[in-house]
Amino acid sequence: MNSIAIQNCSVSFSDSFLLRDISFTLELDQHWVILGPNGSGKSAIAALLAGFGELKAGSIQGLPSRVSLVSFESQRQLIERELDRDESDITDEIFEGTQVQEILLEDCVDSQRLERLIDLFEFRTKLDRGFRNLSTGETRKVLLMKALCSNPSLLVLDEPFDGLDVASTKILKSILEEFKRKHPIVLVLNRFDEVPDWVTHFVYTKSVSEGIVTYGGIAHVIARDNKLAMESLNQLVQLTKTDVFFPEADSSDAVPELNPVDPLVRMKDVSIAYGDKVIFEHLNWQVDPGQHWQVVGPNGSGKTCLLNLITGDHPQCYANDIFVLGFQRGQGESIWEIKQHIGYVSSALQWDYRVSINLMNVILSGFFDSIGMYQKATDQQTKIATQWLKLLAMDARWDQPFSQLSYGDQRLILIARAMVKHPHMLILDEPCLGLDDLNRQLVLALIDRICRGSETTVLYVNHHQEDAIDGIEQILTLGRG
Repeated sequence: MNSIAIQNCSVSFSDSFLLRDISFTLELDQHWVILGPNGSGKSAIAALLAGFGELKAGSIQGLPSRVSLVSFESQRQLIERELDRDESDITDEIFEGTQVQEILLEDCVDSQRLERLIDLFEFRTKLDRGFRNLSTGETRKVLLMKALCSNPSLLVLDEPFDGLDVASTKILKSILEEFKRKHPIVLVLNRFDEVPDWVTHFVYTKSVSEGIVTYGGIAHVIARDNKLAMESLNQLVQLTKTDVFFPEADSSDAVPELNPVDPLVRMKDVSIAYGDKVIFEHLNWQVDPGQHWQVVGPNGSGKTCLLNLITGDHPQCYANDIFVLGFQRGQGESIWEIKQHIGYVSSALQWDYRVSINLMNVILSGFFDSIGMYQKATDQQTKIATQWLKLLAMDARWDQPFSQLSYGDQRLILIARAMVKHPHMLILDEPCLGLDDLNRQLVLALIDRICRGSETTVLYVNHHQEDAIDGIEQILTLGRG
């Protein structure tokens, strides 16, 4: 067949989310983009094209036998597979994960293309590295290379540019420009400005909640040559910045005060290396109260590593001269004495948050720096958490399991979790990753307000220039190790 025909499909992905009445026809000489709000079914439609989900009604015809899907879910599954292989508790050996080269060869059909991709993404020196030693952006590159060298008849990429630095994004766009000449591509994107010129059709998704079940569907299917419809779609996606309020602090359990004359962070001649691999060295950096910093640099330059030195989650923090939030590292302080001053959001935290817990309790757990709730919240804390849920338009879903949310909605909940206690320092490791335009503008407005109107210092890691925060004037640039 020369087309993929999806007709009146209803597809179940969980007890609380289904696609309903999905219909469209994708010709094999077309390239599509799926846009829409968080939780409306964008990633579910991508997964449907890759053969996932339980078909309840309707029909799917012409789906190729070789479909490659790269998504946050496939990235999570590969990470969990590596965690399942970890037998370090039994063998007392440090498990660094399957070698990158072995993973790349698992489904490789076109070895010549793989060799070229390895060189383009500068992965030649990383082939013998354990997968678990890769950064988030490097993990995404492995998945992309793995998918492209499998020579799929249909390539489905869910947020392919998220987590990539500027240079890697440019390389991927060039690769896709070449790939699309022979095979159809379907992209899931949250940013309208990331849509390539060669895309021919757009799907805009919608969702309807009925009780505890959310139904994702298609609101519009638009051909790019329909000028009037494209103008309307652009207006729909490019939503204006939302006015937001800043929920109150918990006056009954305030974070302890710090000495106002001390810096929040002071690093002297700090170096981080794994064997012969130097991430960065001789770093001198100071963060004073009232300053806000953006940390930039290519994938693998040590941005997340730097943040982990601050939180105490990196073992080499004790081998360096680091002063953090009133404590000189290695002088007998506990990790919790430092973390009580910090709110933190990252992809790693999101992957770790696999406990069975509802949205209200995820936000409340931010008061206790815990993954999960193990003590009773006060009425005041519950009130504040409710304000955050209302701000995020999720107050009616307060009892929904966190694991059933879309990736973007999970990120919003974790940002609220980080902010509830009004910490002295808010660390945001790519907080807009996976968010649609409306929620991205909401998050950016919140960060800007924190920078301008609170005593919380913000450390912000970000790859997208358009997501720069006006209130952040300090920039730390890390180079590639």
